Amino acid sequence: MMGLNRQAIALISDHADPAAAIGLEEAGGQNVYVRHIGENLANLGWQVDMFTRKVNPDDPDIVQHSPHCRTIRLKAGAEKYIPRDELFAHMPEFVDSFQQFQTKHGLNYPLIHTNYWLSAFVGLELQKISAIQLIHTYHSLGVVKYQSTANIPLSADLRLRIEHEILEKANYVCATSPQEEETLRSLVSSYGKISMIPCGTDTSNFRLMSKTDARLQLKLGQNEKIILYVGRFDRRKGIETLVRACALLKEQGINNFKLVIVGGSSPQMPDAVERERIEGIVSEVGLNPQIIFAGRIGHDILPLYYTAADVCVIPSHYEPFGLVAIEAMACGTPVVASDVGGLKFTIIPEETGLLVPPQDIEAFANGIHRILFDELWARRMRKQAAANVIQRFTWAGVAIQLSELYRMTLAQSIMHKQPRSSRISDLKLKATSPSSILKNSTLSATQV
Repeated sequence: MMGLNRQAIALISDHADPAAAIGLEEAGGQNVYVRHIGENLANLGWQVDMFTRKVNPDDPDIVQHSPHCRTIRLKAGAEKYIPRDELFAHMPEFVDSFQQFQTKHGLNYPLIHTNYWLSAFVGLELQKISAIQLIHTYHSLGVVKYQSTANIPLSADLRLRIEHEILEKANYVCATSPQEEETLRSLVSSYGKISMIPCGTDTSNFRLMSKTDARLQLKLGQNEKIILYVGRFDRRKGIETLVRACALLKEQGINNFKLVIVGGSSPQMPDAVERERIEGIVSEVGLNPQIIFAGRIGHDILPLYYTAADVCVIPSHYEPFGLVAIEAMACGTPVVASDVGGLKFTIIPEETGLLVPPQDIEAFANGIHRILFDELWARRMRKQAAANVIQRFTWAGVAIQLSELYRMTLAQSIMHKQPRSSRISDLKLKATSPSSILKNSTLSATQV
């Protein structure tokens, strides 16, 4: 249902379907972000259409989330799961499908908010043929990712160029933390407009609840120490570090704990390979009695896991923001996380959690031990963590900031006074390949 007096805007999330069940392959932080900002922007008076690629022929083309917010699935390649590294070839078709949808329904979107580098390409192509205002959120950066992987995909050069170009050609790029803004300036481009707007969480779902009740519902022991990980199976998520830190705790004589790993998808998906590797490490270090692989958990049940846990661990090599941290803290669960990226923004050390060097097994073991066995301090952190999230990281608050940015951008376009950065054709690229960018990078391998 289109609003007669509402301004229509488009959010583009090519591979991350806002209507998908969270926890599936390609369904995680980006899906949550787009879905929640879309719904909250609709509450603020916008008409919001969220565009994604159709991956299943049985899925409906349009999912109506609320009277003024919907997900629209476009044809772009075969209607099946395609790995992200193989998706770029289908993005021109995505552009065509988007234009056809506009024409068929008599729509025009003066402002488009793209998400991830593949969607950035779509936005840049649409910008060439129409007078759209373009906003972009990265969600992850190739220049950071390629420092921590040995297998750099063939699309790497293309991704780096597009991530550079979108910063310089978009009306605004949204950095989700000061750390991400700094990374963009130091590693991508000194040109372009950046607005720092964080991610949020649903504080009506992720909230303080009874730990006793949560453990009863999940059939977890009331007297056990529960260590929680939430996320996909990916080497860059650092699950190996967490497993070996728990093994170190066991070597120190601490046995009354369970490590609960939430996340993962079906055996046919790429993350199954990493899960098998982690399972092998679990057996190697003798941690099988202490491990629970909970699998994919819906957002209706996930708050119970956060609440039941004594500590949530985020051992990522890098996170531009880290939604898991604020979800855990909203439930009053202290966090031990890598001292990287946006985690340095979301977590207040010694007040809502601890930050430790990434991939440092001993540091993670010590941090987990501190929270597990200093009960008075942990109880104080539980209250401080929840209050911090409510004050700083609600989706409603994020949507208000984005709405103000959209209105300012549209007003500037009407007045023909919007600030424009230099066009990419007028500038010399800082680097055109992963190797040259990595050579010039100031980040060390342990920071990503």
